[in-house]
Amino acid sequence: MDLFNYSRRETSEVMVGAAPLGGPNAIRIQSMTNTSTQDTDACVAQAKRIVDAGGEYVRLTTQGIKEAENLMHINIGLRKSGYMVPLVADVHFNPKVADVAARYAEKVRINPGNYVDAARTFKELSYTDEEYAAELQKIHDRFVPFLNICKENRTAIRIGVNHGSLSDRILSRYGDTPEGMVESCMEFLRICVAEGFDQVVISIKASNTVVMVRTVRLLVSVMEQEGMHFPLHLGVTEAGDGEDGRIKSALGIGALLSDGLGDTIRVSLSEEPELEIPVARKLVDYIAQRTEHPFIPGMPAAEFHYLSPTRRVTTAVRNIGGEQLPVVIADRMDGRSEVDPQFTPDYIYAGRELPTQPETPDMQYIVDADVWTQAANTWPAFNYQQLSLIDACQSELKFLFMPYTALTDEVLACLQRHPEVVVISQSNHLNRVGEHRALAHQLMEDGLKNPIVIFQHYAENEAEELQIKSAADTGALIFDGLCDGIYLLNQGTLSHAVIDATAFGILQAGRVRTSKTEYISCPGCGRTLFNLQSTIARVKAATSHLKGLKIGIMGCIVNGPGEMADADYGYVGAGRGKISLYKRKECVEKNIPEAEAVEKLIELIKANGDYEEK
Repeated sequence: MDLFNYSRRETSEVMVGAAPLGGPNAIRIQSMTNTSTQDTDACVAQAKRIVDAGGEYVRLTTQGIKEAENLMHINIGLRKSGYMVPLVADVHFNPKVADVAARYAEKVRINPGNYVDAARTFKELSYTDEEYAAELQKIHDRFVPFLNICKENRTAIRIGVNHGSLSDRILSRYGDTPEGMVESCMEFLRICVAEGFDQVVISIKASNTVVMVRTVRLLVSVMEQEGMHFPLHLGVTEAGDGEDGRIKSALGIGALLSDGLGDTIRVSLSEEPELEIPVARKLVDYIAQRTEHPFIPGMPAAEFHYLSPTRRVTTAVRNIGGEQLPVVIADRMDGRSEVDPQFTPDYIYAGRELPTQPETPDMQYIVDADVWTQAANTWPAFNYQQLSLIDACQSELKFLFMPYTALTDEVLACLQRHPEVVVISQSNHLNRVGEHRALAHQLMEDGLKNPIVIFQHYAENEAEELQIKSAADTGALIFDGLCDGIYLLNQGTLSHAVIDATAFGILQAGRVRTSKTEYISCPGCGRTLFNLQSTIARVKAATSHLKGLKIGIMGCIVNGPGEMADADYGYVGAGRGKISLYKRKECVEKNIPEAEAVEKLIELIKANGDYEEK
């Protein structure tokens, strides 16, 4: 794979009804209903809204045989109205349901974590090699008849691995690791190949974006080693709602799309399903602009490992680089003075003149080098044409604005002499991810340890546009370990508060700096056992001031307990109108009436010493 130049991975084509994916086809967009699959009219109406918004596939949960059989009526209802959208059945726990669904849906999603293996219980099991092989034979014997049904009915399948529902068997041998997630998928893919069944799409998801990106990268590498070219479905599970859900999804999905990976995507928001479609469309269209971009002559650094990247080694300059958290630099050259105390930038670039009313007494300012003085208690910024000033300047911290195309031998020599210089990497390239990467790899190859702040420049008037584009442009750089800070400049009409919150949101979504409560909430489906959106609003109202906590809000048990392992506290649907509460992956109270559950969650947080009054 070319780290610096965008091109889509070549994959096999999979026929999903009349809307094939993979191969030469454009990236497909999909969503999932959250109505009961036994309610034909509700499912048809919601599927229509998804299609009208631009969705190309509609997925429905099929808990049992009745739901699977009702796909026929839902399909008929849609076709009568002129909607030819392919339907995807979502199956967990019961392979018999998959057999039925394959007769009525254009694609069936199965979960390797619970297709034959028992539901995850977090028990530590032990298998001999013979016992483990016997379990694999059970999968083979149950899976092959399903593949035969799919062949007869021309039904595609999705092998959908979720971090939250890995089986105890996989965990016993591989642990809770990307390698375990990949092997869970490969066990089924190898059977597909052996049986000559190639109508397969793969997804491998997590709510943790770092795990999601690393696992998909690893999966593609393993498939290539085994000569497989199956297309990929991308998504971040339990991404949440609002700006958090948009940033987290664009960061994780965008990082993979930027590397040419992905043939269909779903942006999973805890909102109405049709609202996911415009977000996904904006993300896909933005990445597609990179097609046939001007060539970037980058060279990969020998020390960089794409499948298991670590943070680039840098020299700490004050609070930038080294082991320090990535910083946020913001812009205030328009004279406007506003700051949200929760999202206060580490540095403010003021250009040639400091604000007359500093936003906070201890605000750190950056000014242009030719107006900088030692007494001003600011830090100088140099553009790439001011190298001569760097040697003369006695500041302990300096910022050098530098595009990759200007990274000459003279500049490299200057950086070698001045480890106190922080490089602000600039790019106006169609593929700015590739150009930022090229600069970082050049510094690594030359043994330079100057920190790098990623500068991203936009002109957006809608917050959603900024969130999607900036997260998509920055995600891969964070996951590659190349980001010691970010600097978002937006010359549209958005407020500084929105821009600053987006910058901090990107760092939090990338798991490199926490500035607020993180909510791991599913988008809801026909399995959801309570009003998800109103519950999220109530939980947020009571806990959003608790910086650093992760709270999971999950509609059912499919991924609920598994994702609780990555959350400090969990709120999971246990039955109609009943909630179970978790402390990490341990259930601490079961079957609480829904009306009391949010208050009980707050009591649990308080009892563990993690609650502070507003």
